[in-house]
Amino acid sequence: MPVLTHISRIDFTQPLDASAPRLQHSFVSPREVLVANTLADVRGVLDAVHAAAQRGLWCVGHVRYEAAAAFDAALQTHPADGPLAWFAVYETPQPWPADAAASAPADAAEVVWADSLSRADFEAAMARIQQAIGAGELYQVNYTAPLRGRLQGSADALFAALQRAQPGGYAAYIHAGAEQLLSVSPELFFDWHDAPEGGRILARPMKGTAPRGATPEQDADNAAHLSTAPKERAENVMIVDLLRNDLSRIAQPHSVQVPALFATQALPTVWQMTSDVTARTRPGTTLTDVFAALFPCGSVTGAPKVRAMQMIRSLEPAPRGVYCGAVGVVRPANGATGADGLHSVAATFNVPIRTVVLRAGADSTTVGDLPCVIASCGIGSGITSGAEPAAEWAEWRHKRAFVERASMPFEILETLGLQHGKFQHADLHVRRMVEAAAHFGFACNAHAVRQELQIAALQHRDGAWRARLLLAASGQARTEAFALQPTSELVRLQLATRPFEAAHSEFVRYKTTRRAHYAAFAPTTRGVFDTVLWNDAGEITEGTFGNIAAFIDDRWVTPPLSCGLLPGIGRAVALRDGWMTEAVLRVEDVPRVQNWAFVNSLRGWLSATLDA
Repeated sequence: MPVLTHISRIDFTQPLDASAPRLQHSFVSPREVLVANTLADVRGVLDAVHAAAQRGLWCVGHVRYEAAAAFDAALQTHPADGPLAWFAVYETPQPWPADAAASAPADAAEVVWADSLSRADFEAAMARIQQAIGAGELYQVNYTAPLRGRLQGSADALFAALQRAQPGGYAAYIHAGAEQLLSVSPELFFDWHDAPEGGRILARPMKGTAPRGATPEQDADNAAHLSTAPKERAENVMIVDLLRNDLSRIAQPHSVQVPALFATQALPTVWQMTSDVTARTRPGTTLTDVFAALFPCGSVTGAPKVRAMQMIRSLEPAPRGVYCGAVGVVRPANGATGADGLHSVAATFNVPIRTVVLRAGADSTTVGDLPCVIASCGIGSGITSGAEPAAEWAEWRHKRAFVERASMPFEILETLGLQHGKFQHADLHVRRMVEAAAHFGFACNAHAVRQELQIAALQHRDGAWRARLLLAASGQARTEAFALQPTSELVRLQLATRPFEAAHSEFVRYKTTRRAHYAAFAPTTRGVFDTVLWNDAGEITEGTFGNIAAFIDDRWVTPPLSCGLLPGIGRAVALRDGWMTEAVLRVEDVPRVQNWAFVNSLRGWLSATLDA
C-alpha cells in the first residue's frame, strides 16, 4: 500500500553531463519505504535501492553519518539518533513546478539560531587538533558543531528561502516522517552512472573557503587568494588524495584521474575550492560497493579517515545525523534496458552540508495553525597544520550566513526623499534595488518598481516626504510615505563603544528591513543624531542609517566599501561630484579629524560634531 505521508523534491545538477537539464522532480505517495535502523540493515537497504532502480523505480533518501561502521568497523561515530538509512521508493517522478518561486508558500518561516559551542570550547578543540597534527597522528580534521533553533512557520517556506539563499547545487526536501530534511548543499558527494561494461563516477570534494568581497575588486582578490593560498590548497589536496585512494577500491585499473584541481566556485556568501576526481568503475559494481568505498566523504572527516573520525567522536559530543552523511536520488539510467530487462542505474548524492533538519520534539508547540519544531544545522571546517582559531571561527560565521539569511523574512529596502511629487535620485535607488534583488535571489521587475514610485509621487504632490520603497521575495513592490521632519543644520554624533561585528555582512552591503544589527547601536542619549560605527580592525565604517565623512589632512574622506558599509546613494553622489574621496579612517585617527559630516540620500550632507 502506498505510504501517503512522505513527499520528496529534488533539484540537482547533473555533473557528469554538463549539457543535461537539472534533475528537478517532485515525488508523492511512495510504494514503499526502506529503512535501516541498525548497522546490520544498512547494506541490505542499499542493495534494495539498487535493485529498485534496476526495475525502473526512483528512490530518494539519505544515509546518516553514523552508518559509517556498516562499511568499516574502524570508522567510529556516536550512536545514531535516527534511521541509519532511509529511502522512499516511487513509481515515477512528478514535474517540478514551472515557476517554483511563484508557487512557494507566502507564509513566513522564522528560526532564531543559537550556537551550541562557545568560543572557549572551540579554541580548546582547535588546540587538541593541532596537538594531534603536530604529533603526526593525522593531517586534517573536519571539526563541526550544530546551530540549534525552533522553526515557527512552514517547512516549505523555509526550504524556498534556503534555495534563494543557496541557489543551484544539489537541493533536496525530504519528508521522512519524524524528520524533514531541507538540504541546499553545493557539494557533490558522487555522481555514478553504471553500465554493463563498467560505469563512470565523479566525486567533487569541497575544501577551502574565503568570504565574498564587499566590492568587485575585493571579491576577485579573495577568489585569487583562495586559489593560491598554501593552507587552502593543502586542505584541498589532502582530501583529493584520500578520495583518489577511496575510488581506487571500485575503479578499473589506472582509471582514477583528477581532471580539475583547485577550482573556485562562487556561492552567495563564500568562495569555495573544489576538485574533481573521476574513475571508471568495475563491471558489477553496486550502490553498496560505492558507499563502502567512499562513505563518509573525506571532505567531512579529514585524513587519514579512520583517525580523523576517532578524533571527531572525541571532540563532538553528539551524533551528526544526516549532516555530513549523504542525501540523494537513485534512478534508472537513460537508455534501453539490458538483455535481462533491467535498467542500468544512475545515482547522485550530495554531501549534506548547508542542510537544516527539522524534528518534532517533546517540547514542540504551535503558533496559531503553524508548527513550531526543533531545527538544527551543522557548521564546520577542515583544520590543518597552522590553522588559526580566529580565522576558522570567522570562516564558520561566513558559512552560516546562508541559513541566517533564510531564517528571518525580510524585504529589500530603499529610502528616498520625495519633495513636491519628485523623488531624489530615483534611478540610482532603483538600480541599487535591482542589484540587491539579484544578490538575494528575489524576483524584480525594474519597470514595475518605477511604476510604483510614479504612483507614490502622484499621491504625494505637496510637501516633503520620507518614502520607503520595499521589495518582497516574490517581486511585489510597495511604497510607504511619512512626513519628513526637518533636521537641524548641525547634528551630533557619538562613537560606538564596541566593534560593529556585522560590518562585513551582506545585510550591511545591501539595504533591507533586517536591521537589528544597526538597532543595537542606535543612540539612546538625548540629542544624539546617530552612532559612528567601526569594525573589528578598528576602521570607521558608517552610521546606523547613513554614511560618514571626515575632514582630515586638508581633505574630506569617507571609508571605502572594503571596510564594511552600505554603498549609500548620497555617498555615491558626493564622491561623483568631488565633495570627498575614499580613505581608510581608523578610531585612532579620530582626534585628528577637524570636521565631521553625515551623508545620505534622504537628508543630503549634514555638518556634524562627534562627542569625545
